[in-house]
Amino acid sequence: MKAALYTLLLVGLFSCHKQPRPVSRYASVVGLRPEKIAEYKQLHASVWPDVLKMISACHISNYSIYLKKINENWFLFSYFEYTGTDFNADMQRMKNDTTTQRWWKATAPCQLPLPDAAAKGETWSGMEEVFHYQ
Repeated sequence: MKAALYTLLLVGLFSCHKQPRPVSRYASVVGLRPEKIAEYKQLHASVWPDVLKMISACHISNYSIYLKKINENWFLFSYFEYTGTDFNADMQRMKNDTTTQRWWKATAPCQLPLPDAAAKGETWSGMEEVFHYQ
């Protein structure tokens, strides 16, 4: 009887402990029209709640966007962490979401895609991770 209770206790302890999902980090860059800086900041000061829900539903967290002026040009740098198991499917889900599509239409006039992204019909240019320390 004691052995059975001990076994149940161990099974319960191990089944409650969830293994953390692996994290993939993504960074990207896009130009920002100088005359749209205030508008872009305002949009992101009050991001639509359904956009944030979709970001979470697609297993994205720690999402940040930074602004930097380099040689008279403005750029946005984004960073996020992905913990899902099918990045392409989650990105397609986000792309198909009508609220997210409306959000992108609101932010698109502010952005200036870099040549590599524009050539593929995209907005943000992916960046290569060259160093990470945890």
